[in-house]
Amino acid sequence: MSEQIKGFSKLSKEAKIEWLAHKHFEDPEAAIGLLKTYWHSEAKRQKLHDEFIENTVTNYYLPFGVAPNFKINGKVFTLPMAIEESSVVAAASKAASFWFDRGGFKAEVISTRKVGHVHFIYQGAFPQLEQVFEKNKERFYTDASGITANMRARGGGIQEIELIDKTAAEPGYYQLEAHFETCDSMGANFINSCLERFAETLKEIVRTSEEIDPAFREVEVIMRILSNYTPECLVRAEVECSVEELVEGSGMAPEDFAARFQRAVRIAEIEPYRATTHNKGIFNGVDAVVIATGNDFRAVEAAGHTYASRSGRYSSLTHCSVEDGRFRFWIELPLALGTVGGLTALHPMVKLAHEMLGHPTAEDLMKIVAVSGLAQNFGALRALVTTGIQKGHMKMHLFNILNQLEATEEERKEIVAFFADKVVVHNEVVRKFCALRGLPYAPESTKRNS
Repeated sequence: MSEQIKGFSKLSKEAKIEWLAHKHFEDPEAAIGLLKTYWHSEAKRQKLHDEFIENTVTNYYLPFGVAPNFKINGKVFTLPMAIEESSVVAAASKAASFWFDRGGFKAEVISTRKVGHVHFIYQGAFPQLEQVFEKNKERFYTDASGITANMRARGGGIQEIELIDKTAAEPGYYQLEAHFETCDSMGANFINSCLERFAETLKEIVRTSEEIDPAFREVEVIMRILSNYTPECLVRAEVECSVEELVEGSGMAPEDFAARFQRAVRIAEIEPYRATTHNKGIFNGVDAVVIATGNDFRAVEAAGHTYASRSGRYSSLTHCSVEDGRFRFWIELPLALGTVGGLTALHPMVKLAHEMLGHPTAEDLMKIVAVSGLAQNFGALRALVTTGIQKGHMKMHLFNILNQLEATEEERKEIVAFFADKVVVHNEVVRKFCALRGLPYAPESTKRNS
């Protein structure tokens, strides 16, 4: 297909699907049928899903699992987790059970400030601009008062506005940097609306100021946008117990396990190649809860990875110490989350997830999500330094292969039993499946080359 389609967004949903199927698929009717099988049976609910994004043709399902037994600050939670990756929910659940009788997880919110910027170009002298800004600083708050009224009534609003000189990095480049408290909402629309008002106020005070040289009474606003980097929207979660309580059942002494675990974390602190995979495992737990609760996992990941690089070198988000016979494992993570507005008020499964968690505040949810990431990381590291990570992964990999083969329940039981003490390899699973059905077996490599 080489021609451009114009006006696609104006087509009806049915017309979009017809165009898509006949232009992109060998069997258009089969493609249409598959797309429609994922529609919700209730028209009203499907319409709701259709309107979340543009050009919707169907729904895309992720498994919605639960991880019980999370004791956080003395209260027990069952965590909703929306994720497709094998073993994540099982690992989180196992970690939660491990720590349940060892004091559970402790979590605290350190700060909740969010940041946004007006990025602009000004060619005049900085001292004049700074003088005018300081003289008129209150106008930014006053001019945005109509936008901030509801947020202020809830205890939030604009906390601080600063003028930042960035000309050393880019000629003429300045910022208005604003800090916000958005309470239980993620606050993107609120922050961006404030920033747009700030930009207008900035242009007006510069244009009308007698302190500024008439030749430079203009600013060029390049962008006004919140930042997804939220190092002052920070939460900490940790676990702690005596080394003697680190009984693994793997034949490894608790002291040896603690030492190996600490060394594994240290490697992730100093080696970016390992830190990347290490932190990805943390976000397995974080993202699953963030998605289930209707929050923006891309923003959360972007902030987390930037925070992991704040020293100038990418490093682990978790840390470990073993001192005086005590094992401690903790995480500090920037998390800008919301429990009101957006999908939290619209998506039925998101609302269910929030109810499952007891209708948490944004700060409560920050703690829960950080704990989920810490638990997932603990489970992964525990496997890595003892039995290895593949045992759990390969069990789920075997199930995936059997689903692809459409094996019967009896075939599944026999094949799972057969591979109980063997390495799961795709070709060997297919070979065993074919043997059970009396079918000829041809290796995948042979099929591809034929």
